[in-house]
Amino acid sequence: MNLKKPIDVLIAESAESGEGTLKRTLGNTSLIALGIGAIIGAGLFSLTGIAAAENAGPAVTLSFVLAALACAFAGLCYAEFASMIPVAGSAYTYSYATMGEFMAWIIGWDLVLEYALGAATVAVSWSRYLLEFFHKYGIDLPHNLLVSPFESLKLGDGTFIAKGEGIVNLPAIFIIILLSAVLIRGTKESATMNNILVIVKVAVVLIFIALGWSHINSANHEPYIPANTGVFGEFGWSGIARGAAVVFFAFIGFDAVSTAAQEAKNPKKGMPIGILGSLVICTLLYVLFAHVMTGLVNYKEFAGDAKPAATAFAVTGYSFLQDGLIIAILAGYTSVMLVMLMGQSRVFYTMSKDGLLPTFFSSIHHKFRTPWKTNIFFMFFVSIFAGFVPVSDLGHMVSIGTLFAFSLVCIGVLVLRKTDPNRERPFRTPLVPFVPILGIITCVGLMATLPLESWERLIIWMALGIAIYFFYGKKNSVLGKKQAGNS
Repeated sequence: MNLKKPIDVLIAESAESGEGTLKRTLGNTSLIALGIGAIIGAGLFSLTGIAAAENAGPAVTLSFVLAALACAFAGLCYAEFASMIPVAGSAYTYSYATMGEFMAWIIGWDLVLEYALGAATVAVSWSRYLLEFFHKYGIDLPHNLLVSPFESLKLGDGTFIAKGEGIVNLPAIFIIILLSAVLIRGTKESATMNNILVIVKVAVVLIFIALGWSHINSANHEPYIPANTGVFGEFGWSGIARGAAVVFFAFIGFDAVSTAAQEAKNPKKGMPIGILGSLVICTLLYVLFAHVMTGLVNYKEFAGDAKPAATAFAVTGYSFLQDGLIIAILAGYTSVMLVMLMGQSRVFYTMSKDGLLPTFFSSIHHKFRTPWKTNIFFMFFVSIFAGFVPVSDLGHMVSIGTLFAFSLVCIGVLVLRKTDPNRERPFRTPLVPFVPILGIITCVGLMATLPLESWERLIIWMALGIAIYFFYGKKNSVLGKKQAGNS
């Protein structure tokens, strides 16, 4: 029996208030800031150079536009669901209403890959930039506490830490513990911290654009679309398309806004504004940033450069912003982790309320009104991955988990338009079925480009999740027990 949770029940649950529920503190501005906080990470500062040097040249700006369109397909579908079903579970909740409990469990379990492992991946990269920043000011930490025993690391001064020499990535664990403590303290406090971080990193991006614009050398933009080398994906229009696949992951994170639906003051209006507003703002910043960056330095110089944004900005002579770029990257990573950890706890909170996970995960702090036990659980869970697992292994799992979630949300819109066409939709995805279908094709196509090991790990992770569902979730499902009692 495929149990589906009635949308009316979901809406009624989201309207509940009191000590055992989440506190509504987020306005439209905070929701947009959450989206920007999740989207703009250091990917902007690194992926832009990679895509320009290897795929699109100066036309990497067009790659960003294409990637934004691909995200917009999924974003429009998320906006319809988030306005119609303003519940904290994101894609998990939408799947429960459209495709039933088993698919909802699958997507909820899959979201651990996007949110929890996403936070772990970012924590590892955050620690790298922190070390570089410290080193500039003569602060050096013990080498064996900077890297997991399963990977190597080259420090800014050229010191090489071989695989097996490290014990644990302590800075990565530290930032996860710190941000988990902020989340336990309260959603309003977390949103305030996120708003500050967003202001810092957006300010640096705007300064980069404003100061760099007058130093653009138009010769660096010629030809704007370099001729294809004869290999698909190496420049020309195929290079722009391949570049879009590379920079697509710089947009990931906007969906985390939907996990805060039960903490939004006016979710029916605020959810679409938060999701689509953050996407539009980030797309505009990305295109302008890429245009300036490829205008300051010839795109060929970004090949193999780990810090292409710093290389480009050095042309301007404004050396003071070199430190500013590192601070912006640290701020970018910190806000991404904050939103991902918040999103993960809200998904497990909702699954626990449905009985699919133990009540431990839906325990609300009597004072702070946050799912504090879930925050503590993921503080340990994410810390283990951040401290001991190589970042390369984490990255692909995050990507495949995210794209899988996007695909199911697009499918959900198609299903619900067919099964419940008269349902009130404060925001309607335009051009249905074309937009959802294009979203599915885009996401599945990008999933197909990922390595085979990513698929193998996804299958293993899902097999573990299915086992937990049949041994625990199915037996304890609130909806299942209610249906059994009525039969």
